[in-house]
Amino acid sequence: MFFSGLRKDIAAAKRNDPAARNKFEIWLTYSGVRALIWHRRANFFYRIHLKLFARMLSQWAKFRTGIEIHPAAKIAAGVFIDHGAGVVIGETAEVEEGVVIYQGVTLGGTGKERGKRHPTIRKNAVISSGAKVLGGFTVGEGARIGAGAVVLKEVPPYATVVGIPARIVRINGEKTQDLIPEKEDPLLKEVCALRERVFALEEKLNALSAQEEKVEKRGDV
Repeated sequence: MFFSGLRKDIAAAKRNDPAARNKFEIWLTYSGVRALIWHRRANFFYRIHLKLFARMLSQWAKFRTGIEIHPAAKIAAGVFIDHGAGVVIGETAEVEEGVVIYQGVTLGGTGKERGKRHPTIRKNAVISSGAKVLGGFTVGEGARIGAGAVVLKEVPPYATVVGIPARIVRINGEKTQDLIPEKEDPLLKEVCALRERVFALEEKLNALSAQEEKVEKRGDV
């Protein structure tokens, strides 16, 4: 079981990284593959209730790879963590086969939930650099999360989401109208209203200044 999972992890790295030259190099040098090896060991000890030892292994893996994975997280074989520096995967997170995770990604919680606090990432989803997926919802199969996005709600299958907070811009490769509400941003409306008010006040102030000048001229005469 362990070796079959390792083979799938290495194959995923070879498939997704054009810089990968051979499987032996991947096994020796890829921090994402090494982190998953340590995670499977930690997860085994966590499941047999040696939780302290499991946490110690996960912290050792974090020190060695820069990738922090809670030992209770469920990660399928065939996941690829590219580079991996700064990746954090929470306790109740679930990651299915074929998922690609880039550096700086967080699969975390908002701090307000109990029970299932971390996301479930379905098959073949791609989570780009620096993205934060926060909450106990599901990111659908084949979905793509843009770099730096903050995802706070469920993502449909084969959708592309970007931004803070993340919004859907494509589904199955086709553009959506999800960007339209952004044009009616209440904050933007408020800023525009304040600007118009400033312009109006400036016009009144100029008019008052002109009147005062006229009064002063009459007084001089």
